[in-house]
Amino acid sequence: MAEADASAADSSAPAPGPRTDTRGIVDAAGLFARVDFRRVAPGAAVLRPYVEQYWLIDWDLTQPYASHVVPHPSVNVVFQALPGQEPFAEVAGIGLELFTQKLEGAGRVCGVKFRPGGFRPFAPSAPVSAWTGRRLLPLDEVFGEVPDGALDAVLAPDDEHARVAALDAFLLSVGPTPDPQADLAMALAERIGTDREIRRVGDFAQAEGMSVRALQRLFSTYVGVGPKWLILRHRIHEALERAESDAEVDWADLAATLGYADQAHLIRDFTATVGVPPTAYAPH
Repeated sequence: MAEADASAADSSAPAPGPRTDTRGIVDAAGLFARVDFRRVAPGAAVLRPYVEQYWLIDWDLTQPYASHVVPHPSVNVVFQALPGQEPFAEVAGIGLELFTQKLEGAGRVCGVKFRPGGFRPFAPSAPVSAWTGRRLLPLDEVFGEVPDGALDAVLAPDDEHARVAALDAFLLSVGPTPDPQADLAMALAERIGTDREIRRVGDFAQAEGMSVRALQRLFSTYVGVGPKWLILRHRIHEALERAESDAEVDWADLAATLGYADQAHLIRDFTATVGVPPTAYAPH
């Protein structure tokens, strides 16, 4: 474990900024044509090692639209103002299945997307796996006492900077609690997400100087899913992105690139996750 600890993220290093790709979003072009979607970094530097981005969405639609997302291995805190409902906020644990949200009328959502492994310093009372596959409200179920007025402070302003400041204030009111194990979990999860050569949990654990069981315990406690799930989900995200952008994907070649035994295994995993085979998302 000492070798693995030495590889944990250096908290003094600048954290990567918000994502700029569309991985996980099914029909990204269709969604972006209908909503005002922005991804911004937290304003408070102390939050950036833990939070990948804030995501802000506003819409005013004449026709309903169903958005679909293959969830990332991230916990989200989501503040929502939807037509015909009282505003509310919830903690969304890592989603295991395709997420679908019907958008209609005029609405607003302000979300906090934590880095894989970055949520527990804000809610250390339970392992992150306790929230996996669940959507919990009110927020005090997860965080304990939540400041009065936090919901209105986030959702009411039209000014984007005011919303970011309100999200900062909310997060700073509940954490973070420094935790070297969280730093380690974030570093390892980031490595899985960026290194295509990581294909087997046993090989990865050995390279990090850990046992498979210790790695799995760390991920259950801090990430919310196991390292094998993470590897598979990143494969599907890449396959989905390729399917949407390239009408002539060589699926056998892509399967080999992603570490699948053959094309059939990739198509099986893709179809099980997204609900239809990859050719359904090839541009026409």
